[in-house]
Amino acid sequence: MIQLHRGHIFHISGSPTVEGTADALVSLPDGVLAIDDAGVVAFCGEFDALPQHLHGGDVHDHRPGFLLPGFIDTHVHFPQIYAGDAYGGGQLLEWLDLCVFPSESRLADPEFAAHAAAAFCARRIATGTTAAMVFGSAFPHAQDALFAETQRTGLRLVSGRGIQTTGPESAAALITSEDDAITLTRDEIDRWHGADTGDVDTALLHVAVVPRFSLAVTTETLKNLGELYDSVRGRGVYFHSHLNENNRPGTGEVATTLERYQVQSYLDTYDGKFLPGSEVGGKSFLGPRAILAHSVHCQDSELARMAETGTSIAHCPTSQQFLGSGTMPWKRTVAAGVNIAIGSDFGGGDEFLLSRVLGDAFKVHISEEGDSALSLHPAELLFTGTLAGARALDMENRIGNLDAGKEADFLVVDPAGWPALGSLINFGTRSPDPILARDQTLFGLLMAMREPAISHVYVQGRRVST
Repeated sequence: MIQLHRGHIFHISGSPTVEGTADALVSLPDGVLAIDDAGVVAFCGEFDALPQHLHGGDVHDHRPGFLLPGFIDTHVHFPQIYAGDAYGGGQLLEWLDLCVFPSESRLADPEFAAHAAAAFCARRIATGTTAAMVFGSAFPHAQDALFAETQRTGLRLVSGRGIQTTGPESAAALITSEDDAITLTRDEIDRWHGADTGDVDTALLHVAVVPRFSLAVTTETLKNLGELYDSVRGRGVYFHSHLNENNRPGTGEVATTLERYQVQSYLDTYDGKFLPGSEVGGKSFLGPRAILAHSVHCQDSELARMAETGTSIAHCPTSQQFLGSGTMPWKRTVAAGVNIAIGSDFGGGDEFLLSRVLGDAFKVHISEEGDSALSLHPAELLFTGTLAGARALDMENRIGNLDAGKEADFLVVDPAGWPALGSLINFGTRSPDPILARDQTLFGLLMAMREPAISHVYVQGRRVST
């Protein structure tokens, strides 16, 4: 039977770039989302315009609530589910050594790993994150638990085991041999990529090749992983890692990477040019299914190469503040033509709810220096948390907005569930200009939303729950 969900609908229709999102913003105060038996959107529009053949469906009246596309988190760490707000007394590298590596090592215990997988999926549901690129655990049993729990709950997942073949003593439990790095990654791909339907074009479960970052692997690892990835790229396997996050002079991640590899740019290490002088040593990982987190301190040539290859950025403003990494330059990155999606980076970020991360994006970019500062439009924020994420996952044909023909991933926001949001929606000042008033309502919804206001979460038209 057709499902009819009524409420105030906001989404970015069509397939715009971020600069065109204000024109593509759809606001339907008395909207209806009609979903067929296959979990596909049959109609999205004003309730009074509902086609006659769709009348008589099962009505879910969420008014005065809102319907939004499901949030898409393009960078979040499963094995750091209990590492949020961890104090390491320093920036990225110190925090990894003192907080993250010890925390991730606890998933060596299968029982603890299963508990962590259940907690991770529960947080995703509570925050309306229907799809995610997830940095996985080093331990195969933990990844099995994550995929199994994700399949049980009905969420979407792209994930791969975190690959490390070198590192400090604190990471000893996470480090594998060069041979095991390849064997375990290949096994995960064969076991879980598209496993729920047997077809990657319809599956909810996908696998990525995920070296932690260039400082956690060797040139041998990059060469061998590149050959593996080249052999499975045609099967729709993803690539995910970190890029240009911390640029502390001399001792930060970027400087240490350039010194260790003797390359011209950090991106070169993922582009097959990881030998001294940026000489080619293997295959490139870049492409439409590659997502690089952070990209705060990119050279112009790196941005141009990402745009050329269709590689996306997972922008993580919350963790960039938490770890003192700086601010990804919005205008320069957009001008380069790179797709920017949002990432929570939990637990480097201390916020799971993507609307809160989008709020941090608004704050950091309005505070950029000089002419670099800008006030992001509410439609740009919604786009970055939804449709841009679908584009980064190469799933824009399936998810990201509520256009007819898309799979029905959406969340219901009930302002009564969070009184501060309800007060803002009901009594907040609105412009007499209807377009500005629309934008003010969406902005307030995104800024003031908290987890208790997310009352229902749907993937492919099915309500998901713990």
